[in-house]
Amino acid sequence: MTRSGARLQAAIADYLVHLRIERGLAPATIRAYGGDLAAFSVDPFVARGWDKSVEPATRYLSRSAAGAGPHGRPLRSTSLRRRAASIRGFYRFAYGDELIETDLGARIDLPRQTRLLPDPLDIEATNRLLEAAGGAAQEAAAKGTAAPVTQATRLRDRALLELLYAAGLRISEALNLDREDLSLDGAFVRVIGKGNKERLVPVGEVALEWLVRYLDGVRPTWLARQPEEARRGGPLFVTSRGGRLGRQAAWTMVKRAARDAGLGDRVTPHTLRHSFATHLLEGGADLRIVQELLGHASISTTQLYTHLSGERIREVYARAHPRA
Repeated sequence: MTRSGARLQAAIADYLVHLRIERGLAPATIRAYGGDLAAFSVDPFVARGWDKSVEPATRYLSRSAAGAGPHGRPLRSTSLRRRAASIRGFYRFAYGDELIETDLGARIDLPRQTRLLPDPLDIEATNRLLEAAGGAAQEAAAKGTAAPVTQATRLRDRALLELLYAAGLRISEALNLDREDLSLDGAFVRVIGKGNKERLVPVGEVALEWLVRYLDGVRPTWLARQPEEARRGGPLFVTSRGGRLGRQAAWTMVKRAARDAGLGDRVTPHTLRHSFATHLLEGGADLRIVQELLGHASISTTQLYTHLSGERIREVYARAHPRA
């Protein structure tokens, strides 16, 4: 490795520490930036001249857009924009720490952002998805009988999906919850979102009912399989072995419920967050309140849902008005 390349690697490591400690970005965001910058740093042309000119960065981004990478596929516009933002942010950090003499980041333009509209479920489809997640657990819980593992798992899955829809959580936010973050008496959940920002989100009666069933009937049995010190507090949603439920397991569970509900492949854990926001706005909720509940830093992100609701309103008008 050249001396310039070694300096680049060290500077990137310092930048990622800066993002974690000083800016408090979420671990997933830091991993994404780290992956972008790792790919950037191994480009030979970049490694030789990254600190002298903006040309290595712009050339690298042009090649990424054209699909000149190791897999020969162009990056999607959203991925290219994030990669450009990662590189620009790194350069501005390097300039601020006097690692480079010129603010090269100011010369990097971000590709135009394509705003994709959310794809929510309507209320009837949402109910079908939630019912499918519960499966046989609903009957077992109603009878108050001890359910087999498969039914216990479905009871947990129903409680998780009910919370995602009731509170509009990102799947990472829900899976990172500990037991003490949920207040059954107060009917709210304490969420740590992007940028380590905390918010309190109300939880409706139906979701609370399913959470109580899971907390009373499933979670204690599964946690008992962990060492005693790991049982105190601990994760809200756990596996049958008592560990914290992971993203891949949650993804698989949502896909299974969507298939059982006849909703096809378009449903993801984030679909319930989209549906939460859309249904609130269609029900007359204030846009600023929805922004706070979702934990959006910018109102412009939440406004995507107003456009979607407007489309729904026009559809209803076209069907219902005699002179439409």
